[in-house]
Amino acid sequence: MAPRIKYTREEMVEAALRVVREKGIDALTAKALASELGVSTQPVFTCFHTIEEAKREVRTAAQRVYDRYVEDGLHMKIPFLGVGMQYIHFAKEEPQLYRLLFLTTSEDGSSSVMNALHHSQNLVRESLQQTYHIDAQAADRYYRDMWLVVHSLATLVVTGTGTGGCPYTEEEIGHILTGFSVSLCKSIKEIPGFVENKYDRDAIFQELVEK
Repeated sequence: MAPRIKYTREEMVEAALRVVREKGIDALTAKALASELGVSTQPVFTCFHTIEEAKREVRTAAQRVYDRYVEDGLHMKIPFLGVGMQYIHFAKEEPQLYRLLFLTTSEDGSSSVMNALHHSQNLVRESLQQTYHIDAQAADRYYRDMWLVVHSLATLVVTGTGTGGCPYTEEEIGHILTGFSVSLCKSIKEIPGFVENKYDRDAIFQELVEK
């Protein structure tokens, strides 16, 4: 008779998530997970066929944690600014989960950061359309460009840990995001062909610098 598993799969995943939150995904081994649970490695391999399977489950669990941050941002007064600030809060509060989701390569070799971009884009598209009165294509263009700014700031927060971190206060970050947001909204609404990249860049810049 197979030995009784003391912990459920969900409890195993939560324990694995705790290990990763503290030490990073590379620290998740059968021995580390067993130690976190206070058991031998046998129950770990009874629950998961391989440690790679456990890591996949942790990535999914980390995604759920991140999604809660996004949902909180969407309920703020200015939804996208809220989402941007929550993205940065996630980086500050969950640096190892941020590294896992946004700074590592997925198991299939694809870019985790681009996968995360598209995942987040799907979560906020409708809110962007309603808030800024734009269509889906414009919302996706706005989100992509703004997300690149937010991702840069959040990565600065995570990779700068121990060397001063991000040099900007939360208020300054809010001003930075607002500035980019205003620029993008004006471009989307006032420059024909901007969303499709079918506009005369030289002419637009010439007009701007001459004002």
